[in-house]
Parts: sequence; structure tokens; C-alpha cells
Amino acid sequence: MREAAIRRYLLDSPRLGAYCRQNGWIDNDSLRYEIEWRTATEAIVRVRFEEVIMEGSGCIADRLEHFLKLRFRFAANSDAVETAEPL
Repeated sequence: MREAAIRRYLLDSPRLGAYCRQNGWIDNDSLRYEIEWRTATEAIVRVRFEEVIMEGSGCIADRLEHFLKLRFRFAANSDAVETAEPL
């Protein structure tokens, strides 16, 4: 199922971390997505997550919300994600 492939990509791909702006990391528990549009080989997905920012002492200093849209392209004969590009 394509939804499972999208979720797996969002949870496992290090590329999503590129959207963190302050050297934090993605709180996977905050990760939410919604499929806005889809065809047999593509989907546009709205993604929301919180970036966890740490202080030098190791305490959580802040959480920043991030919102973005990605265009997913799937392999023709499977549910594998070929690409996920920002819109």
C-alpha cells in the first residue's frame, strides 16, 4: 500500500532532516501527514513535524513546528518511493 510506503519514507529517510533549521532532529511522535492528491504513480503530501532543539547542557531548549509539501513518485510496478521532492 502506498500510504505505508509514504509513512516508512518519512520515518526512515535522513533527507527529511534537511528541513530542520537549527541542528535539531525530528520528533517522530509529532510526525503527521495528509495525502492531498494522488494518482497511480504520484502523490502530493502535506507533512508536519516538530524539530527538537537541545541546549549545550543536554536539555530540550525548544521545539519548532515545520510544515511542508512533498511530491512523491512511486515505482511503476511496486509501492516503493522513487523520489520525494519539495513543492
